Amino acid sequence: MKKALVPIADGTEELEAITLVDVLRRAGADLTIASVKKGLSVRAAHDTMITADKSIRECRQTYDLIVLPGGMPGAENLRDDPDLTKMLKEQATSGRYYAAICASPAIVLGHHGLLQNKKATAYPGFMESPATGRVVKDENCITSQGPATAFEFALRLTEILFGSPMAQQVAKEMLYPV
Repeated sequence: MKKALVPIADGTEELEAITLVDVLRRAGADLTIASVKKGLSVRAAHDTMITADKSIRECRQTYDLIVLPGGMPGAENLRDDPDLTKMLKEQATSGRYYAAICASPAIVLGHHGLLQNKKATAYPGFMESPATGRVVKDENCITSQGPATAFEFALRLTEILFGSPMAQQVAKEMLYPV
């Protein structure tokens, strides 16, 4: 079973976070939502309360994928967490997948040097020279633009982890055009 981690923080873009969680769980991922703050409940960017499964400090296992939702100041809160930073750097150097959407590619991954020599995209205005595309994969790094690309991003991550047939099956079941 593929293991995935979705860290969340106060100010996380809820549409992105929930879309990632929902689609990856439908595909069969053993997915953990982890809070980077004390307490499991976070207030997302548009005042939606999201309850994590556990604290980031409890997430000491190896993940096939760590994927960051965006949102402001959510991306900054993710960026500033030392446990998450350590996990992301280990994920990148080990060759395992790490991904981010919206502000998080620039604010988190870029800040910590995890986009060095990588093609990536982000929410318009956050990167000086973003790669062209709504979802961009460069080796083990996958990035996407923002809320409107969240579903496409989640399906691409599903394809990477579980293969094209599973991604197409999940898309079909959710009435997403394939």
